[in-house]
Amino acid sequence: MLLQMRSALGDLYKSGAQKARVVSEDWAEANLYCAACPSDSLRRLPHNNRSIDFECPDCGSGFQLKSSSRKFGGCILDGDCETMRHTILSGRTPSLLTLHYGLANWSVQNLSLIPSFAFTLSCIQRRNPLSPTARRAPYTGCNILLRNIPADARIPMVADGIAELPDKVRKQFDTLRPISRLNAAQRGWTLDVLRAVRSLNKQSFTLGDVLSHASELTKLHPENRHVEAKIRQQLQRLRNLGILEFLDNRGTYKLRTVPADSPSRLQR
Repeated sequence: MLLQMRSALGDLYKSGAQKARVVSEDWAEANLYCAACPSDSLRRLPHNNRSIDFECPDCGSGFQLKSSSRKFGGCILDGDCETMRHTILSGRTPSLLTLHYGLANWSVQNLSLIPSFAFTLSCIQRRNPLSPTARRAPYTGCNILLRNIPADARIPMVADGIAELPDKVRKQFDTLRPISRLNAAQRGWTLDVLRAVRSLNKQSFTLGDVLSHASELTKLHPENRHVEAKIRQQLQRLRNLGILEFLDNRGTYKLRTVPADSPSRLQR
């Protein structure tokens, strides 16, 4: 994977946004590969595909590319809120590629992949609707809350200017792939509990540690009246996925994997 972008392609454009789109999409078409299968390339789609920018020629997986000269923070501006909610519930969300490039030299600094099945309703934040007098009223957009996606599902492809090996990226993708077989509600619970576990910043932890996040999970899933039982169920599911290891009958667990963008020092 070459990390240098062809900045000269943007010289014909005055708009910074247009220049960034042309240069980043050109780089992506020449360098990206599919994490869902062994394909070494992605095919760029026409711009009339509103939410999918690239498609795997072998397995058909769709990808949306968002690029920025600044590091991505806790959220990303996205499109119509109801459309996004429907896309998540129907399982048609593309995987998201977040590309951070250095504007001074047009080189790729960071690139992360968020698999399509990692998007849940917990990740969507409704924005205030446009004013009734606005041209696009009553449009209501949304934000994608990256902070509500567990670090396991933010898979680094490039980190601090160094490209990860494709085999490592695909292995992390495959670890989470069984989640794709769950419906949107089930996926939401599994990923929200995993995020709560990661927030403990502990290699080993107890059931009580996770139950301390019950109120937070209740707010995310107000329709469920048996939150503690649901948490236990999700810990069992995460163990079956190989992400957690059950240590003893006193409710002690251990994380088996540490995402690349997690804190480097976990408490014992």
